[in-house]
Amino acid sequence: MVTEFLFSVFPNLHEGGLFFFIPLLLIYGFIITGNLTIFIVVQLDVVLHTPMYFFISILSFLEIWYTTTTIPKMLSNLVSAQKTISLAGCLMQMYFFHSLGITEGCVLTAMAIDRYIAICHPLRYPTIMTPKLSIQLTAGSCLCGFLLVLPEIAWIATLPFCGSNQIHQIFCDFTPVLSLACTDTSLVVILDAIHGAEILASFLVIALSYIHIIVVILGMPSAEGRHKAFSTCAAHLAVFLLFFGSVAVMYLRFSATYSVFWDTAIAVTFVILAPFLNPIIYSLRNKDMKDSIRRLFCYQKAMGGAGR
Repeated sequence: MVTEFLFSVFPNLHEGGLFFFIPLLLIYGFIITGNLTIFIVVQLDVVLHTPMYFFISILSFLEIWYTTTTIPKMLSNLVSAQKTISLAGCLMQMYFFHSLGITEGCVLTAMAIDRYIAICHPLRYPTIMTPKLSIQLTAGSCLCGFLLVLPEIAWIATLPFCGSNQIHQIFCDFTPVLSLACTDTSLVVILDAIHGAEILASFLVIALSYIHIIVVILGMPSAEGRHKAFSTCAAHLAVFLLFFGSVAVMYLRFSATYSVFWDTAIAVTFVILAPFLNPIIYSLRNKDMKDSIRRLFCYQKAMGGAGR
């Protein structure tokens, strides 16, 4: 009986592991620093105490933990001779990775609804999107994310694993792990259909919201108003397309199979690339965020000077 799994896609240190380790370590450092900066700045600056920035801060907070479930283990696998993970560790990684991923998808849906109300119903926006509703939507997203995956993980925990223990992926995921079970796993088709419905529901809500938003923006008489609205929504749309696009390709494949290379490349997109681009899209392209970061650092510098 298999008690631990082996990640077969990682090269050994002398075979180029260090070549991947250093860039991945720098990317992980940037993800943590960038998203943590966004989260702290939104909490400290009253100018950013709006529903839109509240959701951005929650998304940044989730990104920190989302990447922490996988990247540290990847870094370890690149420099360690023993590229293994215990069955319990594998199940934990799957649970938190997918729970946080679903929560992010729900938060992105809440952000799309927020932008829809702000642009399509601006006069009613303050009365509809209250701080209380923002907190309720966030709590609902977390509840949805952490409860939906639980039955599947509990079921996988009961399966016997024997024979091969090699996982052909950069982290523990449902399909690579289930392919190693030495029993009937046809039940996974039902679970895949449920997850597919979740992804499609979020995708449709977000897509319909942005289609309606674009129609309203195009009808605005002011060119400056159109530019400002497009600028705000373009950032959200970029995150949405990158995250949901790669997730859809990976998990809405139905009977299609990819080579190990393409499986790994798609996984890298939503495990590493999307969290890496998140701080860039939401801070470097956002004037309010840049001004708040500048004010925070200037204040810290002034306080440091006063202390001396």
